[in-house]
Amino acid sequence: MIDIALVAGLLYQVYKLLKGSVAIKIFLGFLFLYLIYLLVRAARMELLSIILGQFMGVGVLAAIIIFAPEIRKFLLILGRSSIFSKDNGWKDIVFFWRKKENSGFNIISIIDAAKVLAGSNTGALIVISSTVELKFYAESGDILDAELSKRLLISIFNKHSPLHDGAVIIHKGKIKAARCILPVTEREVPAQFGLRHRAGIGMSESTDALILIISEETGQISMAKNGKVLHNLSFQEVREIMNDYLNNKDLYDRFENLSEHDFAKKKSLTTKVGG
Repeated sequence: MIDIALVAGLLYQVYKLLKGSVAIKIFLGFLFLYLIYLLVRAARMELLSIILGQFMGVGVLAAIIIFAPEIRKFLLILGRSSIFSKDNGWKDIVFFWRKKENSGFNIISIIDAAKVLAGSNTGALIVISSTVELKFYAESGDILDAELSKRLLISIFNKHSPLHDGAVIIHKGKIKAARCILPVTEREVPAQFGLRHRAGIGMSESTDALILIISEETGQISMAKNGKVLHNLSFQEVREIMNDYLNNKDLYDRFENLSEHDFAKKKSLTTKVGG
């Protein structure tokens, strides 16, 4: 019974991981091919069995190559929930001699800059990371390593600035890089989302970062986390979400799954952060 329960739980997690992506169709294709292989073997059709057997023989290697992004995301989820992850209390017990770092910083500059950018319908894509510096993505753009400020963010996303095309990466109160290239999600997203939103959602799928997106067409603010998104947020909601993220609070239930539904209804935030 324990074995069956564990397998059922694993299959459910795989389904959640692949749901809404192109990978689920590829997975179903592999499953269909395997069922045909079993039927061919049962019917003792030797020639087809040999041909399909060659595909089955390299099936594991092919699956690793095809499902590389999903496997990476799955391992990232395991890393977040492992006993040595940053949010787990066991790490503080095992490494008790290490001083616990505070990942928080003053977010007023981001909020004030977002107000100006949204008010002028200036598109922006801001990646906020509380865990790692995201060097791989930072190196795809121009390294700044500058102190976070409202004026600097507005200058970067100015339509006439050479740095406006791409994303800004912020870590520990510093703008690490600008004009960064982010991975675009391969999942089906609502038609109203453009390339900027797709890149923000893709980045949230690949990393543990919180993504702030300002639409160039409407000036509306969206945020993405763990492949989920919240649309048309108020500045108070943005402030609460950012504070919760930097204070290592769980945001999974706050965000909405990608689907064709009315984003005009915003999900209400129930948790309030003091200060």
